[in-house]
Amino acid sequence: MTHSSSSTAFSPRQPGRLSRTIIRLLMKRATVVRAGHVGEGFRDITLESPEFRNVTWAPGQKVQIALGSAFVTRTYTPIEWDAAKGQTRIFGFAHGAGPGSDWMRSVQPGDECGVFGPRASLGMESISGPVMLFGDETSFGLARATLRQGRTRPVQCLFEVNAVEVARAVLEPLGLNAAELFTRRPGDDHLREVERRLATFATGGGVLVLTGKAASIQRLRQTLKVLDVPAARIMTKAYWASGRAGLD
Repeated sequence: MTHSSSSTAFSPRQPGRLSRTIIRLLMKRATVVRAGHVGEGFRDITLESPEFRNVTWAPGQKVQIALGSAFVTRTYTPIEWDAAKGQTRIFGFAHGAGPGSDWMRSVQPGDECGVFGPRASLGMESISGPVMLFGDETSFGLARATLRQGRTRPVQCLFEVNAVEVARAVLEPLGLNAAELFTRRPGDDHLREVERRLATFATGGGVLVLTGKAASIQRLRQTLKVLDVPAARIMTKAYWASGRAGLD
């Protein structure tokens, strides 16, 4: 998970005494060893820490990264975890302005940060049947982790995006080239087609996972409610909302 545009470089303030204490006691100290630019607004980041070794991780779990203070964190979904090397990889999107997006744009190898987790978020490992995952650019990491964990089960991905060509180029190396992309339109008119796709999938069983923009999730969940899709077959996780920052 992650987050559109501002050229302002991120310059985190040094944590105060209380923040340093919290980070030392509750967080794992990690170093950025890779921070690649994948496409406009997208970063592929690898974090390394001795404390990542022998950690049990499941796709869908989250980590929280401290941005200069234990009280300013942003949440991301790792796309893989190498417990032997002590490394984890996150795939981020700079969405709007704010500490998380600024960090995502400016982070470089050698930078250090505090990491809390991994811990429960979406229980993707508990799903045994087909999955339809809806989201947007902030959901690409979760989709990659889900695909990695669910190689033996069908996983269909639907994404609302700002630019289809940019998104397609980013998704292909992640193994998500089969994802269906819907260009955002005024009034969210593009969600009509998404609703039709969800309705078709829902008739055949399986789990629907709704992520990304809070308003889109709310609309699609209401559609599924009208279709009498059992709540037990619906999982949701809002990563962002217009006018709000730092959704967990």
